[in-house]
Amino acid sequence: MKNKYVDFITDDHLLDCIGALYKAYLKAKNNITKKNFYSNKVDTIKLTFDSKFNNIEEESLIRSEILRQIDKSINNSIGTFHEQILGGIKGFESGKLSGYDIKAIDDTLFADVKNKHNTMNSSAAEALFQKLKRYADNHKQAKCYWVQILAKGSFCELWSGDINGIEYSHSRVYKISGDHFYALLTGKEDAMFNLYKALPIAIHDYLKAAKKNEEILENSALDELKEEIKQSNRSIIDQITFENYKYYLGFDEL
Repeated sequence: MKNKYVDFITDDHLLDCIGALYKAYLKAKNNITKKNFYSNKVDTIKLTFDSKFNNIEEESLIRSEILRQIDKSINNSIGTFHEQILGGIKGFESGKLSGYDIKAIDDTLFADVKNKHNTMNSSAAEALFQKLKRYADNHKQAKCYWVQILAKGSFCELWSGDINGIEYSHSRVYKISGDHFYALLTGKEDAMFNLYKALPIAIHDYLKAAKKNEEILENSALDELKEEIKQSNRSIIDQITFENYKYYLGFDEL
């Protein structure tokens, strides 16, 4: 039977990958309680400038900050989505905490997948190069790749250069953009584009069939804060500042 969505993975595999990402979205939305919202100290001085300089009401500002935290959580899940998709291509598998993200079943390819090109500092880049070099040295037929799903260009090239003052290069360690990596694994030049075009249809089909009984407690942090300011008579930003910094000199007077 001909696939409905793309021709390099099964329809069921694509829907399973979408389902896993959907659950990650639900978890992220459910996870923004006030406690989690405060887990990294909220910069209320910046929020004050944002409110005044951008003429944004405090409640809208907090909603945006909560959405920013949700987005930060989801970015990691998007990278996992690509790993799962790529691991469903015939001849390849995902790493599942094995040290690599994608490998060829015959050990001729190992890859580390990053969703964006700028997610690593120099120390992380150095560690990644050394890891890929080890795979290449241990598997003499293997080519090893740093995959940048969202790269600044379209490329597949040897990864060489100066990292932390040390010059790195290896004859079988590459860096590669997402489009080239999808093409490499599928043998189809426009595979990533075809996935992009298929996603709205596949997502629609998944959501239509998905159970609707998941409880989404979106922005529960904001609801908790609104209840508290009824008692304290503080502004939302003052309430957040008090709860985050009441141990700072003078801040307990808010």
